[in-house]
Amino acid sequence: MKTLRLFPDADGLARAAALLAQGAAVAIPTETVYGLAADARNGEAVARIYQAKGRPSFNPLIVHVPDLAAAEAIARFPDPARLLAERFWPGPLTLVLPLREDAGIASLVTAGLATIGLRVPDQPTARALMRALGRPLAAPSANASGRISPTSADHVLDPDGGLDGRIAAVLDDGPCPVGVESTIIGWPGGRATLLRPGGLAAETIEAVLGQPLARHEGDPSAPSAPGQLTSHYAPRSHLRLNAATPEAHETHLDFGRPGPFSLSDSGDLAQAAARLFDLLRRADALGRPISVAPIPDRGLGAAINDRLRRAAAPRP
Repeated sequence: MKTLRLFPDADGLARAAALLAQGAAVAIPTETVYGLAADARNGEAVARIYQAKGRPSFNPLIVHVPDLAAAEAIARFPDPARLLAERFWPGPLTLVLPLREDAGIASLVTAGLATIGLRVPDQPTARALMRALGRPLAAPSANASGRISPTSADHVLDPDGGLDGRIAAVLDDGPCPVGVESTIIGWPGGRATLLRPGGLAAETIEAVLGQPLARHEGDPSAPSAPGQLTSHYAPRSHLRLNAATPEAHETHLDFGRPGPFSLSDSGDLAQAAARLFDLLRRADALGRPISVAPIPDRGLGAAINDRLRRAAAPRP
């Protein structure tokens, strides 16, 4: 794939919006870092983010929207969250909030969590693109997993750790003025909590809230927000992996063959990743043990298998 370099004129915005509408992944500028964006309501498009980045597991992703009204259509805002949104959006602040059931966000975005991270970037080109597209954008940093976050289009296209040839385009609007990722605030247990420090100082947030923020002290292997390692989605039912042949009493998630619970009839790993959480939920709702066919442990298959191993791990 040839990665296009687009510019923030009318033609560049139109081409970027068209690519995103078609399900492609496009790197976009924000004030923090360049984000790798995809339509947050298209599971297969979101899977292409993981595929391009080479992420080792399905972490929850931050969703970018053009304004507070668009965010309110996706999540429920308690009063302290609304206060912060009204004060600091647009800006380098992500709020982790309860996801609305009718929001239409692909389950791969939230990694099975009941919450979602939302942000309104303080970057006119990004907001203009979202308005042109008319859809929210899932967008983690636009770099290969584990490498330094990109603060320019050149970083995105860097042959050492960049995404040139892995994504459809980068929308080049110069360097990012903040240069570090957004601060993430959530309300686990009902208390405002700093889940990740970032481009907005915690002290500034505390001054608006009129109280100190709690600090995240959860298990680092099972975090609850974007920017941390994801917790696994654990079905209530027993989950058996690498099951070439299902037992009669099991609901079987197949791969490479058609069926009502096939992750991908054609053996497409991006499609399997996009369907994984939805099919696990549907299978779990039947109340039967679940078996999963072997998944190739390459590309997105490694991420799928990582997620499945976590889901199948013994419960505490």
